[in-house]
Amino acid sequence: MSAQHPPVVLVIDDEAQIRRFLRAGLELDGYTVHEAESGQTGLRIATMRSIDLVILDLAMPDMDGSDVLERLRSWSNVPVIVLSVRSSEDEKVRLLELGADDYVVKPFGMAELLARAKAALRRHRRGESGESVITIEHLTIDFAARRVTANGKRLSLTPKEYRVLQILAQHAGKVVTHQRLLSEVWGQWHVHDTHYLRIFVRKLRQKIETDATKPRILLTELGVGYRLAVPMDVAP
Repeated sequence: MSAQHPPVVLVIDDEAQIRRFLRAGLELDGYTVHEAESGQTGLRIATMRSIDLVILDLAMPDMDGSDVLERLRSWSNVPVIVLSVRSSEDEKVRLLELGADDYVVKPFGMAELLARAKAALRRHRRGESGESVITIEHLTIDFAARRVTANGKRLSLTPKEYRVLQILAQHAGKVVTHQRLLSEVWGQWHVHDTHYLRIFVRKLRQKIETDATKPRILLTELGVGYRLAVPMDVAP
């Protein structure tokens, strides 16, 4: 993070205690924080100020947080981390499909939230800069050359293996749902073939992981989808 231009975070949560907790932790880590106690206020601030990250509670007094997310996504690609006591897999999938970048289930620790905030900001910067090469652990993905190497040695991937890895890499650090992967790689008629996707990912791990039984690059988000680890070559 730049000392001259600290990232600006908008916290939308109706609980004053949660807002104070988040403000203290975020400001200590170098962020500038704006607060909103309702969805409408949060949307108004987001339109008037330059915001780098939104932390959004789902249970708002005036409107559901998912409605706030949907409205934000109609005009902004600002990273959004959702806070919720709802931990069902279906709810997580729904939020990701609506455009959330990540979610944190209450109760949570500040260290976890800060790590997810940094990952979301890195991912957003990478997308803005159009970065063509990323490195995760021993794996390097060169989008321009369509080349994937492990410890400097080029891997032989099938077109579908490369496409799955490409989609995950373009959203590194963010969960990509089973449905999205199946739809984008195999087509809409395969969106329920999650068992096939699990087998496919297992084979892909055998090519890209040092130990496929203990993956460090291609991570599973149980019942929801897959997440590629955050690239190590992007500064916090």
